[in-house]
Amino acid sequence: SEFRAPAPAGDTADAASERELMFVRQPFSNHNGGGLAFGPDGFLYIGLGDGGSGGDPQGNGQNLGTRLGKMLRIDVDGGVPYVVPAGNPFVGRAGWRGEIYHVGLRNPYRWSVDRQTGDLWWGDVGEDSWEEVNFSPAGTGGLNYGWPYREGNACWLPATGCPSAGL
Repeated sequence: SEFRAPAPAGDTADAASERELMFVRQPFSNHNGGGLAFGPDGFLYIGLGDGGSGGDPQGNGQNLGTRLGKMLRIDVDGGVPYVVPAGNPFVGRAGWRGEIYHVGLRNPYRWSVDRQTGDLWWGDVGEDSWEEVNFSPAGTGGLNYGWPYREGNACWLPATGCPSAGL
């Protein structure tokens, strides 16, 4: 949701000004992500977990038709409720959500934008053995971080011989 802060102080949001930008249903009570930040490009980045439970049972991490298990990028000032930036990597592909900026995430609940470079850094919660620190260079979208095929550098699904090309 977006809120307005009355001038001149602008340090208190007006609850009556709420405008819902996006709502994503969560199938389980864990791995819901939660980080929001504006990048140097002025777009809002949203980290969403795979929706929860163990092992990504709904296959959200690699499903490009859902926003779960992704890093999203939207323009909150370009339209109502928002506009998908034309430079997002999956815009215009049939069956793919245009808001998606990166795929293959389990639960990127803590992340930030490097103030000097615009790079994205985040911790992604592992399933069993590995936790991840992921990196995305500024202006680079469309990266696949591998979940649920990979947990860190190890195979997860399947336990051996998992896909690794392009991850």
